[in-house]
Amino acid sequence: MKGEPGNGDDEPEGCEMADGLMLEFEGVGQEQYDAVNARLGIDQLSGKGDWPAGLVFHAGGAKPGGWVVFEVWESKEAQERFMNERLGRALQEGGITDPPTRADWLELAAYNSPGA
Repeated sequence: MKGEPGNGDDEPEGCEMADGLMLEFEGVGQEQYDAVNARLGIDQLSGKGDWPAGLVFHAGGAKPGGWVVFEVWESKEAQERFMNERLGRALQEGGITDPPTRADWLELAAYNSPGA
């Protein structure tokens, strides 16, 4: 897998680095985050569940007055497919009806998971 953490290989020539996505939600907390994940069939504590194709890394956590999600995707298209097929509905059903106050794609220079 391109950019796979810990594989010790240089990235093949012509292969693009994965994309990072930063999402911030105001007025959202652990309860809504857990509700969305339950609807997606993902258990964040165990890491088991129906993870979307193309997702490389996911982290979610509280910030003052809201919630932040950071993800690494194989491509923007993979995230868009997940949003259209599953996540959009799960957000609505989980009580998150407003769009994120921040949604920024990051062109990653690297991503690693030391000790993973």
